[in-house]
Amino acid sequence: MGRAFEFRKARKMKRWSNMAKTFTRIGREIIIAVKESGPDPSSNSRLRAIIQNAKAANMPKDNIERAIKKASEKSTDNFKEILLEGYAPHGIAILVEAATDNNNRTVANIRSYFNKCEGNLATSGSVDFLFNHLCFFQIKNVGIDTEKLELDLIDFGVVDFNSQDDEINITANFEDFGSLQKEIERRGLDIISSEFEREAINVKSIKEDQKIIVDKLINLIDEDDDVQNVYHDMG
Repeated sequence: MGRAFEFRKARKMKRWSNMAKTFTRIGREIIIAVKESGPDPSSNSRLRAIIQNAKAANMPKDNIERAIKKASEKSTDNFKEILLEGYAPHGIAILVEAATDNNNRTVANIRSYFNKCEGNLATSGSVDFLFNHLCFFQIKNVGIDTEKLELDLIDFGVVDFNSQDDEINITANFEDFGSLQKEIERRGLDIISSEFEREAINVKSIKEDQKIIVDKLINLIDEDDDVQNVYHDMG
């Protein structure tokens, strides 16, 4: 999982390098969380996690508060989370997570990117099974008995535990997010960030010249305002 951790870290840094895109993505996540469970972070675990991620991405506190206030207004459009699946050239599987206020627009745009790059948008269930749906927590490592913590958290679905000098990275299955978050908070541990991610069960190696068209497709999709995350199984 060490390689996977480094890959996730590289993806996160690349995503955060575009602050405007990052803040837009977080803003939509806030709207969805508030519409679902209200504007109070103390009773809305998803919103609490998003606020932690916003701080980790250096989103100003005023921006976070404005986004929560705006999301609380009835006039604010709700966003729907959708998962789109497809294949790039050379059999590379692609999963797209989007948050949209216009499903038809988003699907049409994503389909056009696939068509432009000789890929195809597939039906639901065609690609999803090729990825593990995981959750990750990054917590501060301050005077923690990491060996004991790792053993204690196994009962909460932890599948990987990576301890470094100043931080601990914890991986669990998607469905264990709520119970693991609750346990980490109960212990008073300082959560830096948390997120959901999909990791390819098997990666597919293709030639360097074949990667060019696949990378073009991935970039086109990722630049779309409605897209939150893009995953693939290209090695």
